[in-house]
Amino acid sequence: MIKHSDTLARAARLRMNFEAAGAQVVDPPLLQPAGTLLDLYGEDIRARAYVTSDAVRGEQMLRPDFTLPVVQMHMHEGAEPARYTYSGEVFRRQEHDPERNNEYIQVGYEIFDRDDPAGADAEVFALFALQLRGLPLRAATGDIGILMAAVEGLDTTAVRKAALMRHIWRPRRFRALLDRYAGRTPLPESRLKLLSSEGKLTGSATVVGKRSEADIDARVDILRADAAAPALAENEILALEALMAVRETVPFAMEQMRDIAVDLPAISPALDRLDMRVAALKARGIDVDNLDFEASYGRTSMEYYDGFVFGFYAETRPDLPPIASGGRYDALTRQLGQGEEIPAVGGVLRPDLMLMLEEGQS
Repeated sequence: MIKHSDTLARAARLRMNFEAAGAQVVDPPLLQPAGTLLDLYGEDIRARAYVTSDAVRGEQMLRPDFTLPVVQMHMHEGAEPARYTYSGEVFRRQEHDPERNNEYIQVGYEIFDRDDPAGADAEVFALFALQLRGLPLRAATGDIGILMAAVEGLDTTAVRKAALMRHIWRPRRFRALLDRYAGRTPLPESRLKLLSSEGKLTGSATVVGKRSEADIDARVDILRADAAAPALAENEILALEALMAVRETVPFAMEQMRDIAVDLPAISPALDRLDMRVAALKARGIDVDNLDFEASYGRTSMEYYDGFVFGFYAETRPDLPPIASGGRYDALTRQLGQGEEIPAVGGVLRPDLMLMLEEGQS
């Protein structure tokens, strides 16, 4: 049994190591405004966060992670470039898995730097690998930006691209949309019935919630235009499916994705950025020839990341969550920056899980 005091001591040591790497210590409040989290993640966040409220501050959530408040703080008052570290409790509801802790310690390291994104990616990954040295872990890497570039480059309507982009982090929904846009599956019966109606909806139509008749008519027009759009080209679909299936060591993954880029040329700039990251990782002593790369990695649990993603997993304990994880979240700084943005990358470690693995080795 890992003592809480031991976890706190390990967290303090990790944070000191990050301070030594040039990070400034920050300590965001435990309670975070719920509105910001809901704007970013939608109502789904309620299923995994603890919500409270009062008459003065309104609805708030116990801190589900550190990244969002750190980004808000930096975009409001941070200098450039900047490195931050933190340690403290985060809270996650575990209604579907009571074996997992609903309160645990995270230690993190974040970089805000617009001059060398590839170097910053490599710095975070290498620094985390150093903290985890000696533990029986497998490192997984990916790049959400490559898949996003592939979607943006599809020869289809802006509406369809937006729908696919919105569901990149929901693989089953993404797959269903892709099959529909490829003409492989029919439209749902409810939508067919709506589209088969003649002309506009009239005053006799039911108004749902706060949506006016004009809003409903506009939505029907969008659905009709979508139904009339041509199916996605088979070569693009096959190339996208091949891209999502890439799971190899970095050199072989790169070779496969360069071949796929013949049919999906929009991914080439993202692959060039991956090349620069690989060079930066090599320069920091990472054995990239044996580093795993999964093109779909991060799609179920990293929805604010939009570039490089990584995780470290216990090979002997597949039941455990990642011992460490992180990635690049440039778009998040744009969403929270009120017109400003800056490339940013970071990650978090679980000191309790590190101690658990060390105990298992002794």
